[in-house]
Amino acid sequence: MAEHRPCTARNETPLQRADRNFVELLQELRVTQTGVQILFAFLLSLAFTSRFGDLDTVQRVTYVITLLLAVLAAALFTAPAALHRSLFRQGAKPRIVQVSSRLATTGLSVLVFAFSGSVLLVVDVTTGRTGGIAAGVATFLVCVGLWGVLPRLVRRAGLHGERKGAEEAAGEDPQGAGIRVPAPLRRTVRQPSGVRGAAAHREASTRHR
Repeated sequence: MAEHRPCTARNETPLQRADRNFVELLQELRVTQTGVQILFAFLLSLAFTSRFGDLDTVQRVTYVITLLLAVLAAALFTAPAALHRSLFRQGAKPRIVQVSSRLATTGLSVLVFAFSGSVLLVVDVTTGRTGGIAAGVATFLVCVGLWGVLPRLVRRAGLHGERKGAEEAAGEDPQGAGIRVPAPLRRTVRQPSGVRGAAAHREASTRHR
C-alpha cells in the first residue's frame, strides 16, 4: 500500500513518478538520438567517397575510433527502450528508470568523444593536422561545458536561491504571525516586554555582582 501513497511535491505515487520520469527520459533520448543518427550516417557514407583512399594512417585510425564511438553511443541511447520492452509489466519501472538514466549519461559521455573525433577528422582532412586537433579540442570543451559544467552551475544557483529564501524566512515575526521583516529593520523590531524584562533583570544582577 505504501507504493500507492502520494510521496512527492507533485502529489504522485512512486509508480506515477517513475512513469513521468521515464517519459521525460524518452523525450531527452529523442533529441540525442537525432544527433547520433546524423553523425553515424555521415561516418558510414564517408568510407565510400573517392577521397577516403587518400587518408593517412592517423586519419584512418581516427575514423575507425569515431565510428565505433558513434555505434556505442547509439547502442546506449537505444538500450532503455530494449530494457523497457524486456521488463514490460513486471513491476520494475523504478529500476528501469534508474538504469536507463545511467545508460543515457554514459551515452552522452561517449557522444562527446564521437563529436570531437568527427570534427577532428574533417578539419584535419580539409585544413591540416594542427587545425584538426584545435577544432577537436574546442568541440570537446564546448560539449563538456554545455553538458557538464552548465548543469552544475544551474544547480548551484538554485541551491544559493534556496539558502537565500531560508535566510529571508528567518526574519519572520518572532511571534509566528508569518510577517517577514526586511533585513535593515530586523534590529529595530522591538522584543516582547517579557523578553526585555528578563534581559534587564540579568543586566542589573550582573552590575550588582
